[in-house]
Amino acid sequence: MGRAFQNRKESMAKTAAAKTKVYSKYGREIYVCAKQGGTDPAGNLALRGLIERAKKDQVPSHVIDKALDKASGVGGEDFSPARYEGFGPGNCMVIVECLTDNPNRTFGDVRACFNKAKSKLGTPGSVSHMFDHCAILAFPGDDEEATLEALMEADVDVTDIESEEGHITVFAPHTEYAKAKQALLDAFGELDFEVDEIQFVPQTVTPVEGDDVAMFEKLLDTLNDLDDVQNVFHNAEIESEA
Repeated sequence: MGRAFQNRKESMAKTAAAKTKVYSKYGREIYVCAKQGGTDPAGNLALRGLIERAKKDQVPSHVIDKALDKASGVGGEDFSPARYEGFGPGNCMVIVECLTDNPNRTFGDVRACFNKAKSKLGTPGSVSHMFDHCAILAFPGDDEEATLEALMEADVDVTDIESEEGHITVFAPHTEYAKAKQALLDAFGELDFEVDEIQFVPQTVTPVEGDDVAMFEKLLDTLNDLDDVQNVFHNAEIESEA
């Protein structure tokens, strides 16, 4: 699979406003994850990984605790996942994952971002069939065989394993996330996961060059500025100038 998953656009907390937005995104995602699978990280591996990732991104503990408290109570916001797919500048493919309490508003906001970047929002499934929906777990190590053996013994459907520069990266279907992570923890004890996520990994890449580069960056920036947007995945490969 290569390291294609690294082309994902990350929200960088460079300013106070950006930090607040990152905290909000994590808070919303933690809330939904805890609502769905329980507020105890020991019994909800997806939540545990999410909290660990939030801490690495320097999300304050009070933000995490507030989201967990809201998830354990009754009422509160009723967020639901929404996914939008479309074609960006240079005909690259884009998937936008959202958590929203107002799908009509979110759809309108996402569509406006595509329109401003001279891009086209597609129908559900229009581009996602060209991505692999993967659980990705990366951690320090170099024993690829022991990793594969641990996963096979746990009957995990592994897609691929990479060993590069002292790091092991495991790719598995998104439905195997919890089983794969638990198998690795059982085999190797506590691991410091550098990547612990479910992502859409493109099967092919589309070169984006010339004037399309600025438009593509505009599309990503406006999408990531939306409060409802959690993740943006794409298959664009930016052509560097000679």
